[in-house]
Amino acid sequence: MTRIAGLAGNRGRNLLHIDDLEPGGAALAVVLATDADAPVLDAAAERGIPTEVVPRDGDSRRDHERRVLDALSPYEFDLVCLDGYMRILSDTFLDEVPTTLNVHPSLLPSFPGMDAWGDALDAGVKTVGCTVHVVTDATNAAGNVVESEVDGGPIVTQEPVPVYEGDDRESLKERVLYEGEFKAYPRAVKWFAEGRATVDLESNTVAVEADEGGALPARRVVTEDRHAELRYGENPHQDAALYADYTCEEPSVVHADQLNEGAKALSYNNYNDADGALNLIKEFDEPAAAVIKHTNPAGCATADTLAEAYSDALSTDAKSAYGGIVALNRECDAETAELVNDSFKEVVVAPGYTDDALATLTEKKNLRVLDLGCEPAALRERSEPMTSKDLVGGTLVQERDLAAVTRRDLEVVTEREPTDEEIETMLFAWKVQKHVKSNGIVFAKDTETVGLGVGQVSRVDAVEIAAMKAERDAEGKSADGAVMGSDAFFPFPDAVEKAAEAGIEAVIQPGGSKRDDQVIEACDELGMTMVMTGQRCFRHD
Repeated sequence: MTRIAGLAGNRGRNLLHIDDLEPGGAALAVVLATDADAPVLDAAAERGIPTEVVPRDGDSRRDHERRVLDALSPYEFDLVCLDGYMRILSDTFLDEVPTTLNVHPSLLPSFPGMDAWGDALDAGVKTVGCTVHVVTDATNAAGNVVESEVDGGPIVTQEPVPVYEGDDRESLKERVLYEGEFKAYPRAVKWFAEGRATVDLESNTVAVEADEGGALPARRVVTEDRHAELRYGENPHQDAALYADYTCEEPSVVHADQLNEGAKALSYNNYNDADGALNLIKEFDEPAAAVIKHTNPAGCATADTLAEAYSDALSTDAKSAYGGIVALNRECDAETAELVNDSFKEVVVAPGYTDDALATLTEKKNLRVLDLGCEPAALRERSEPMTSKDLVGGTLVQERDLAAVTRRDLEVVTEREPTDEEIETMLFAWKVQKHVKSNGIVFAKDTETVGLGVGQVSRVDAVEIAAMKAERDAEGKSADGAVMGSDAFFPFPDAVEKAAEAGIEAVIQPGGSKRDDQVIEACDELGMTMVMTGQRCFRHD
């Protein structure tokens, strides 16, 4: 355990917060204040933490520091943390103790003084924050303070905090504490407690050994601006807002223009579904259309024309597509717009619209028309390498699933080789598969979906649902002779047996099950062909 000697001036909220978190196993060994009435002393005593008081008795700086050292001498500690300790420390103290850290309520070197919050407001800056730094001697030989050297020690870490319209000194002070200092100070303590921080006073730097993380950053600092207040979140009792990253170069629904003035704004669910639909059609070079419902495809297809692609996508499951999101990867023409208008849709998103198409689509009062404002080819250019999902207390970050499976990647594992037509359909099915929630099954024929089994906890159930949807809800389609895609391996042969009953003749799946041999044997007995990709494509969000 790393033991901390905490020097506080008043409430010591940073010290108590660090003690609560015990970052890297660090905890307070003693708390010292200059005022016997400092609230931090009672709070520390309630936690069983020893306390000391060394009043300011008018003695010199160095004499006072010797008294502080005497008060701390009975305690063992590995780190000193200051929290509102309003005395400049000299080498008398600093040379006798381990590394001493302080947190200053600004992004140093900006606003180094006693009123950083007020100075920031007076300067009209839009971002402030805090800085954790190593405390260094800011006095001369006579013990007098050298103002230019105060808060000039090596910076360990910083945390930005936005300045809001209407902020005053107190509101900004509180937000810098809770949104800045409460993040940065424990982080710095953790690095020292884990032995990852090395101080070089000669170069005035602190080096922090990074965690092994490959392409993912050891630390993320995300700055986004509130782009829109939404009517509500997933449900009417939840408040919601949309935040935008204005550095994003990739076509996105966040930065798309809504062309039909007067229509209601997009909701939380609309944005989420539209993003899913757009990401799906970004997979294809050919004219493609997708209809999304609750972030799952209700249908997807490619064809020679956009209208054909949309018609084929819709006919997979027109019933489920009701109230869905339409995404197109070509400029929307009048013929496609007429088809979109034939049934209720919430949103259509495309890289552009002809005048006739726009006139047709805007006849629908509540159909939101989003223009990506880009050339179709730009949809295949990906600038955002990662995706994230906020959790309570943290954020999951991963690389986007931009992996592309080609013919060369397919391993034929059955006695029957797939035909060229089946391979083309397999590759189409796999692109759709990446955007189907797991457990997910895709039935496809040619380059259009036939039936989809999405988001099931049983892979067999997903197969049965895809078969049922193909039989009951697909218009002019059938699973007979179709291809089945699976986002993960089959743990047992039962799923391919169910697929064969529905008419499936070819399968594309990752492979990797302990019972792959049994699944392959079942396919051979059923006269099916199967290929393995060697990579799965789970999607859980």
